[in-house]
Amino acid sequence: MSNQTERLTGWRLFIATVIARAYPRVIGQQRDISWMFFDVIMPLGSVAAYVFVYRALKAPEEYIGFVVVGGAMTAFWLNVLWSMSSQLYWEKETGNLALYIIAPNSMMAILLGMALGGMLATTLRALVIMVVGSWMFGVTYQVASFFQLFSIFMLCMTALYGMGMMSASLFLLLSREAWHVANLAQEPIYLASGFYFPIKNFPFWVAAAASIIPLTLGLDGMRQLVFPSGPALGFMDVRTEIAILLALCVVFLTAARYLLAYMEKLAVREGRLTESRR
Repeated sequence: MSNQTERLTGWRLFIATVIARAYPRVIGQQRDISWMFFDVIMPLGSVAAYVFVYRALKAPEEYIGFVVVGGAMTAFWLNVLWSMSSQLYWEKETGNLALYIIAPNSMMAILLGMALGGMLATTLRALVIMVVGSWMFGVTYQVASFFQLFSIFMLCMTALYGMGMMSASLFLLLSREAWHVANLAQEPIYLASGFYFPIKNFPFWVAAAASIIPLTLGLDGMRQLVFPSGPALGFMDVRTEIAILLALCVVFLTAARYLLAYMEKLAVREGRLTESRR
């Protein structure tokens, strides 16, 4: 009998790569408990600040719930920004990128595994903000449709991580500028996506342009589904937002596949990693 292990190919190789890249991050987070304070407790400060501002301005009570939900979703945006978009740049700096490119597995699987590995901290942070924030500020929820809520959340996450995979190649091409771009993108996305207020307050075309960011429509749809007055403050109908998010999933995932494949071909053809001017 042969002792050789069957070589994985196709979807089995993809899944094995995702698990292999997620495992170190899951284990690594358990070895450093200090991240729980900085990643979970500290973000509650910014949520509380917006809550007190709205109460001082005597804003509608629903805005308090909007802040709590938006604060929870910031965890996913930061995970995409730092665990996906900037990841290939950091791997290049540490010398691992060349190994990823010459390996037979998919770059999308590598990025997805890294992001899923970081989801442990991300999900915990989001849950703590939701639970503690709702308890501290007396936020109540009334879900109109669990199916639509689950659908819009999953589509939002899929499109968001697709955008992260796509931007990973772009950040790599920027080389050392990736760090500055990542920092520059953090706060504007908070504003454009309406993390702490309804995007309906924007002029229509501004809100429509901001909708290219999956979090914008994802947050708007979830707020409409969990708050009684949500539909009155929503930007679009929930069904329309679900359809747009589905289209964004296709666009971002397709673009990510093309850009990552192009980057691999460029690196193989030139015999070196891409530089900032490529």
